[in-house]
Amino acid sequence: MSDIAIKVENLGKLYRLGEVGTGTLGQDLNRWWARMRGKEDPFATIGETNDRTKKGNSDYVWSLKDVNFEVKKGEVLGIIGRNGAGKSTLLKILSKVTGPSRGRIKIDGRIASLLEVGTGFHPELTGRENIFLNGAILGMSKTEIRSKFDEIVDFSGVERYIDTPVKRYSSGMYVRLAFAVSAFLEPEILIVDEVLAVGDAEFQKKCLGRMKDVSRNDGRTILFVSHSMAAVKNICTTGLLMKTGQVSFVGTADEAVDFYIANFLNFNSDTKVTLTDALREYDLTRLIEYKSIEFVDPVENNLYSTEDDIVLLITLKSKIDREDFRLAFSICRMDESAVGTFFSEENLSIAKHQEKEFLLSIKNHQLAKGQYYINLSVGIGNELIGITDYDIVTKTLFFEIAYKNRQKSEMITLWHSDWGNTNFQNVELKAL
Repeated sequence: MSDIAIKVENLGKLYRLGEVGTGTLGQDLNRWWARMRGKEDPFATIGETNDRTKKGNSDYVWSLKDVNFEVKKGEVLGIIGRNGAGKSTLLKILSKVTGPSRGRIKIDGRIASLLEVGTGFHPELTGRENIFLNGAILGMSKTEIRSKFDEIVDFSGVERYIDTPVKRYSSGMYVRLAFAVSAFLEPEILIVDEVLAVGDAEFQKKCLGRMKDVSRNDGRTILFVSHSMAAVKNICTTGLLMKTGQVSFVGTADEAVDFYIANFLNFNSDTKVTLTDALREYDLTRLIEYKSIEFVDPVENNLYSTEDDIVLLITLKSKIDREDFRLAFSICRMDESAVGTFFSEENLSIAKHQEKEFLLSIKNHQLAKGQYYINLSVGIGNELIGITDYDIVTKTLFFEIAYKNRQKSEMITLWHSDWGNTNFQNVELKAL
């Protein structure tokens, strides 16, 4: 019996930008006639690589092109890459949500997919009814579902609302129940997209632990998409890196993450950054926005010692009068996992049309040796990313923590994937 759970051969997915169909009846007939003769779609030849950062010359893009890989039974495959690399499209095709434009997929086993909040749930049905509905879709009997029901409800933590229609659930409750159903109803293959990011930190930890258990103890196959490189290293056995719809690297999880960090997360030694839209992943009001951020008295190559204070000069510009906003920042490793956060008190003020400078000093940071970057947020909420934020900028300034004497020969990089997210205690913030 074959030990291959999923085999993908020359997989491609072509999309037309802007409109449904090809735009004219004549073009639709050309595509139909080519398909009837077993020929390639004539518009596929003019399709371009899916690079979202560049303006193309064609209305056709290959979201996936010439993708080939195999996943063995019991393997945990981590799929990584930048936004728009084709990760979610690949999972949708594997889950049979959409069909490929070309290529073949061979799957051995039942698949359960968690691609977005509420995947497979009927909003009018209760949580209890949706558990049985999903079990039936997976081909399980009522007896099998009942035997797992209590475990599902206990893991999800939504017992009080289990007989309430799921349309009244929050996004966090949705994903809790959806993951519990997928994990406990014993599919041979479990596909999980970045949807786990909706849950809180405690639930994410439970989910990662559960995925480890079902892979190692039950021998189930898992495909896991995440932007958390630490999570990929922690639970995945193999890694697949995607770039503009194509496979860029395949290897162990550690090798794939290290290749991604080395080739796609470009460490630079800029000491000042003027913020542009390219550094803003979130479409927010920007009633108060970041104009620039810079190191004060920067060291050469942004190479700080373990005992140095890190001092930043931050410039904000406001479109409103505001007296109670707050500033937040996080410091992340190059594997995109946060190692520390800071939230200011809600007593900062700024006048309409004013550009205001703030001096931020991070003292006794206790950061491990390695490379880091800074994310920034400004708003009136109490989270780094929330609905009350005005502006968020990511991957602004990069720096490295090395030995005290800063000699390059003594520099080392340590990746502590088990080092939790902590709040910085010794931070001073003052307006200039």
